[in-house]
Amino acid sequence: MGLETEFGIAVPGDAQANPVIISTQIVNGYATGEPGLSHARWDYEEENPLRDARGFTMAREVADSSQLTDDGAGMANVILTNGARLYVDHAHPEYSSPEVTNPRDALAWDKAGELVMAEAARRAARVPGAPAINLYKNNTDNKGASYGTHENYLMRRSTPFPEIVKHLTPFFVSRQVICGQGRVGLGQQGTDPGFQISQRADFFEVEVGLETTLKRPIINTRDEPHADADKYRRLHVIIGDANLSEVAGLLKVGTTALVLAMIEEGFLADDLGLSRPVHELHLVSHDPDLKHQVELRDGRTMTAVHLQREYCDQAHKFVEDRMGIDADDATTEILRRWSQVLDDLEDDPSRLVNQLDWVAKRQILEGYRSRDGLAWSDARLQLVDLQYSDVRPEKGLYHRLVASGRMERVLTDEAIRQTVHTPPEDTRAWFRGECVRRYGPQVAAASWDSVIFDVPGRPSLQRVPMLEPLRGTRAHVGELLERCQTAAELVDALTGA
Repeated sequence: MGLETEFGIAVPGDAQANPVIISTQIVNGYATGEPGLSHARWDYEEENPLRDARGFTMAREVADSSQLTDDGAGMANVILTNGARLYVDHAHPEYSSPEVTNPRDALAWDKAGELVMAEAARRAARVPGAPAINLYKNNTDNKGASYGTHENYLMRRSTPFPEIVKHLTPFFVSRQVICGQGRVGLGQQGTDPGFQISQRADFFEVEVGLETTLKRPIINTRDEPHADADKYRRLHVIIGDANLSEVAGLLKVGTTALVLAMIEEGFLADDLGLSRPVHELHLVSHDPDLKHQVELRDGRTMTAVHLQREYCDQAHKFVEDRMGIDADDATTEILRRWSQVLDDLEDDPSRLVNQLDWVAKRQILEGYRSRDGLAWSDARLQLVDLQYSDVRPEKGLYHRLVASGRMERVLTDEAIRQTVHTPPEDTRAWFRGECVRRYGPQVAAASWDSVIFDVPGRPSLQRVPMLEPLRGTRAHVGELLERCQTAAELVDALTGA
């Protein structure tokens, strides 16, 4: 699993700043300040963002330009030593974490992206004549634009895609009560007064589809596995919010991974399909008091919390049935936290003010409303909303909550700092990150499933494929890399030259 986050950008005092140029300054600013960091290009050769999981490929001439993510010509791109990618995605700087195997690692390398972005902004500002640039880990500018936080999960290709759609749709509609960041304003423009649970919900318009920036679907059908396509499917999830809360971020990926495991095993028998999923997605988000009853296709009604409880109960049965007392610590932690959060959401959501982003943000905003007599339509509240997600530790309201001990932590600061420069050891990201660190000048290009070397004396570039995400780990190739002092030695060893 792994996450991708596009960060919001602003240049104080310059509302007309070109977002592509500013994003490029951020990416290049980080790269130039990082000793030995490779400027390898991204290898798009094996990518096909128009291939659809429903069995067809969209014609390139009818695709929106934002869908052509395999055309990054001229865009700044850096491959980091922790196996992540930092680049310009259209009009935003994006951090894509390396592949990991468990929710805690997903959280750790995602949080590393916040440190990378904060440092990138500092470095970019040191360039003579450059403006100060503020970065926000959020999902909307409240002027009609939304930018994504995407999750990726590797699944078995043999899992029927209709089963994924059937069971994930109601899960995603209700999941926001746990992992929403919270937002001032209703509607895509944010002009209707109020507070809602999710930053992204109002921007979704269809149930299933290939697009990611228009006609956004609850279930995205992009079929681009970045691995052996005969064995694997990469489920590309575009519906989640950007989380700053560590508890919310952990539960976002952990609960989803459990639900996907149940789908793969055919364990989910009950059909929780909703009569109008997109409509219910919006209504759930617009109801921070958690009273709204979603309507199922079979006529039943239940709250989003109750719907989550249905999945949680099934997950407990699944783990007991398939793992029993041998369940790993990561799984038992997710089950325990999931149950506890749902209990509190049912009884009194304010108990989660130190665990969930939307609850913490709502309490801050209600404090301003009470103190200054502000209506939800007051523009000052949108500024407070924005400041919650500021990546600067001294400015961001989330970071101030952490500094004052008012947000529960899952990770230590030191654990997060280590992930900024170190790749996970149990996936192919270790090989990618270590190659960049050890042989940076000879790494001509890389992608999720390959590293390409430019070795002196070789007549052509040398591609090392990595189609198996669980190969290229430290245990698998650590001794080999220690033995090879140069990229030439590594390529010779791999090719038997």
